Amino acid sequence: MSNQFERLDGNIVKCKKCPRLHKYIQDVAKHKVKRFQNEKYWGKPLTGFGDTNAELLLIGLAPAAHGGNRTGRMFTGDSSGDWLAKVLYRYGFSTKPTSTGKDDGFALINTYITAAVRCAPPDNKPLKEEINNCSGFLEKELALLKNVRVVICLGRIAFDSCCKLLDIRGKKFSHGGIFTHEGFVIITSYHPSRQNTQTGRLSWKQWSHVFVVARKYVNKTG
Repeated sequence: MSNQFERLDGNIVKCKKCPRLHKYIQDVAKHKVKRFQNEKYWGKPLTGFGDTNAELLLIGLAPAAHGGNRTGRMFTGDSSGDWLAKVLYRYGFSTKPTSTGKDDGFALINTYITAAVRCAPPDNKPLKEEINNCSGFLEKELALLKNVRVVICLGRIAFDSCCKLLDIRGKKFSHGGIFTHEGFVIITSYHPSRQNTQTGRLSWKQWSHVFVVARKYVNKTG
């Protein structure tokens, strides 16, 4: 199993299928923002990470330009990662409540994190063809993650990617949505982006409830 993940991860990191994204992540890594001027950016596509025997799978949108694209790990080093790490720790899905860098000791418990798109897109808006180019990676991950029973989709693009992968039809995205499909419990949530958390579209109470529900279903399946 580990060899299969290693091969998949190697293919993801080497991927250059999307010229626009490939150029963008390299440009961002070269022309850094002032607050990270002295840091070396990852500047490559990102793999998923976590427990390969996980029952809980989180699907995000894409790495953040100065988060995952800088640190080399999804949901690490930006405000979305701060929200996610805190809630995962609170409900027993991680070893600590902060996720700042690849060597920070943060580890997932019974959880695996991935994304619909593996490169940071300009303005957080990947093109349809870029999402399609990445879909094969998500498909291969799910095939290797044999124990996944609960899937949290963070945002509409993650939800649409999940629906395409699992051939789910007739379901609409909404925050807090829950349904079952072929043995999976699918939970939908707004993405914990600044655009959602700072405007109040996603409150901490709403966010926390998503993981209360996830914990309940993981405990049931376990």
